Amino acid sequence: MDPGPTDLGVVDPQQQQQRQRRPPSRYESQKRRDWNTFLQYLRSHRPPLSLARCSGAHVIEFLKYLDQFGKTKVHAPGCTYFGHPNPPGPCVCPLKQAWGSLDALVGRLRAAYEENDGLPESNPFGARAVGIYLREVKESQGRARGVPYQKKKTKKKKRKLLQDTAVGASIADDAAGASIGSSEAGEGSRAPPAGSSPAS
Repeated sequence: MDPGPTDLGVVDPQQQQQRQRRPPSRYESQKRRDWNTFLQYLRSHRPPLSLARCSGAHVIEFLKYLDQFGKTKVHAPGCTYFGHPNPPGPCVCPLKQAWGSLDALVGRLRAAYEENDGLPESNPFGARAVGIYLREVKESQGRARGVPYQKKKTKKKKRKLLQDTAVGASIADDAAGASIGSSEAGEGSRAPPAGSSPAS
């Protein structure tokens, strides 16, 4: 009996076309938009800047440029509502991009850079200066809005806590790793797309 198309490993053209027509995920669509926005920013830069010459400093400059499109109220130190999580009235403090939005944006652009033939070791979005900048934004916005971000507990502290409650060492390791992974996933899920950060 002759083998059928499936036995020969032949792909059904109709199924292949359906897969090709399948729309990209929301994440992939957002990543493509972010990448195009960044490339447009480089072209509009004075003087124009090529991707090959882009550094972590240029990435930080881009993130600051995006603040003008932000929707999150960040109170200045001299503002009456500085550190107030639920201010009772309006103020003249500027709107900026929320830290979560910038953090998620950098993650998408870092992936897009390498998907477009960029080398990981020269990825400007993974530069140490960018990480420091994001950490400073996170801390300053937490103080200004009165909603400081909680630091993640270390695996060592989590393991000790579980062991003190008579949980076995192997179970403690698994629970600690799962807890840390859930914390990181939860923090990323709070980050809205760039340019559409939640208002205070």
